[in-house]
Amino acid sequence: MKLWQFVSEKDGCLRWALQREEGGDFEVIRRRSSRNFEKFCKGLLKGEKGVDKLVLKKGVRELPGTVVVPTQASKIVCVGLNYHQHAEEMGKAVPEEPLLFMKPVTALLVSGGEIVLPKASKEVHYEGELAVVIGTVLKGASEEEALAGILGYSCANDVTARDIQKREMRYTRGKGYDTFCPMGPALTLASTWEVEDQRLVTRVNGEQRQSSGLGDMIHSVGKLVSFISEIMTLLPGDVILTGTPSGVGKLEHGDRVEVEIEGLGKLENTVS
Repeated sequence: MKLWQFVSEKDGCLRWALQREEGGDFEVIRRRSSRNFEKFCKGLLKGEKGVDKLVLKKGVRELPGTVVVPTQASKIVCVGLNYHQHAEEMGKAVPEEPLLFMKPVTALLVSGGEIVLPKASKEVHYEGELAVVIGTVLKGASEEEALAGILGYSCANDVTARDIQKREMRYTRGKGYDTFCPMGPALTLASTWEVEDQRLVTRVNGEQRQSSGLGDMIHSVGKLVSFISEIMTLLPGDVILTGTPSGVGKLEHGDRVEVEIEGLGKLENTVS
């Protein structure tokens, strides 16, 4: 079951719609139900029964508006070196604890949008990743509580100005440019999808550059969410990027980059 966020062509307001199966009709959600995002997420976390109470209109063939990033985040927390093969590729030891950094929410970019290469960088890389979206307030959560508090999953691209990152030995500027966090196209509800070992594939201009099972993660999704919640309170809509597998590489002007994860769909962006 996928959740889409869109800007209504009728009144310009943010709305949500559900798609229960791939390629199926949409079910537009009541506006009053989605004004308070925390209450909205609680309804979705209740499963089918909670979802049904949110629906206003069924059988919509096309979304009545423009699709945007499927979350309302206060922060984006990212994990570095979280795949065994990527740590080997980078010549670094497997971290005993998750290595964290953050991106600003202004880096978010919808599927179909343009990744803008900054003038200050000569080497911008793609990093295909699994994105986790939080559905409830989490603070000091156990792994079990953390998994129960996940609203859903999506595809993401942790775009990185690698030369800046290497030169500064810091992550903020190299990871934080506007458009450096494409995410989408939709949010697959956690109640209908499990991480397990689904395959993540990144392609540039149709050529496969990354391919890995999610089972190669060093730290599991439950451990990551629990660990982060010990440091900072996670709020509904917050995004966690869970790390990238091996095969990262350079993007050029005019490239088309795709991140696809089994069961989550395909994130597609051009580079300008």
